[in-house]
Amino acid sequence: MIRVMLCGLGLATVLAACQPAEEAPPGPVRPVLTTVAKPITAQVFGPFAGFVAPRYQSEIGFQIAGRVIARDVTMGDVVKKGQRIAALDPVVTRFAMTRAEADLADAEGQAENATATEARRRRLMIGGNVAQAQLDSAVASRDTAQARLAQAQASLQKARDQMGYTELRADFDGVVTVRSAEVGQVLSAGQAVATIARPEEREAVVDIPEDLVGAMPKDALFTVALQSAPDVTATAKVRETAPFADPTTRTRRIRMTLVDPSPAFRLGSTLTVSLSRPLSPRFVLPATVVLTVDGHDFVWLVAPDGKSVVKRAVTVTQRNADRVTIAEGLAPGDRVVMAGIHTLSEGQAVRLFDKAS
Repeated sequence: MIRVMLCGLGLATVLAACQPAEEAPPGPVRPVLTTVAKPITAQVFGPFAGFVAPRYQSEIGFQIAGRVIARDVTMGDVVKKGQRIAALDPVVTRFAMTRAEADLADAEGQAENATATEARRRRLMIGGNVAQAQLDSAVASRDTAQARLAQAQASLQKARDQMGYTELRADFDGVVTVRSAEVGQVLSAGQAVATIARPEEREAVVDIPEDLVGAMPKDALFTVALQSAPDVTATAKVRETAPFADPTTRTRRIRMTLVDPSPAFRLGSTLTVSLSRPLSPRFVLPATVVLTVDGHDFVWLVAPDGKSVVKRAVTVTQRNADRVTIAEGLAPGDRVVMAGIHTLSEGQAVRLFDKAS
């Protein structure tokens, strides 16, 4: 009986040893928040609103003061070189010229008389009929008369020039963009009457927020489109950037030279300015996706079956407090874990907590 019991105990021990050991329980399934990696293949800057402006324009005005009696142009008029823009009342300048002519005639008579007197006294001096002092006086009177003659001639020329200044004419072909004076208005010398722009060189003028100016490519060709006709486009390159921001809008004015624009880009037309140029594929993701270990950057990706995660090394080219730019290591469509990256392990079971976008 005892032998049967021992045999039974031994058989039970052998059977227990042959049974497989119990498997370790699987780890907990972690819900994860993910985002889909979408590549950026182009740099887009803008769009910004602007307008067409001339590169060169001049405020023109009379060189003398007076009352306006005629204004021959208005805003938008095309003018040719030498065309009259406005005119002043010529009465005062005509009187000044008449007086200058009379002063010149008087000076000519005085100079002629002094020259004749000096010649007579010189002849008498040869015969010993006058003293040296009398000859010297005649010479001084002649020199004074000739100086007054030169002064009178200059005064007459000035009066004639001022007579010509009563008419304001265009110095070049252009377009009137500003009208600053009206008929009957009394103007001071140099006061603006009109602004004339040269239409042959046109620019796109745009105000860009100050915080974006630093990211604006300086050597790129921007695309400029008319807001009234978006299909009509041209290219432009930056010529000038304002050194200071506007104190009210905090924007900087950028002037871009239009490259061979069509006639549709008239002065004053409103524009849309933008830039788009190809880049090598890169991914811009939240900064929380990057796990840095021993100076190397990694991200956690959801496996294709959507049930586990794998670690992948990546190359980060740019980072800030909120976003990172990844150039290598990702493929379009990869699901990248955004939260809890420090507590994951290779192959850990996960459950997608969100619908990645």
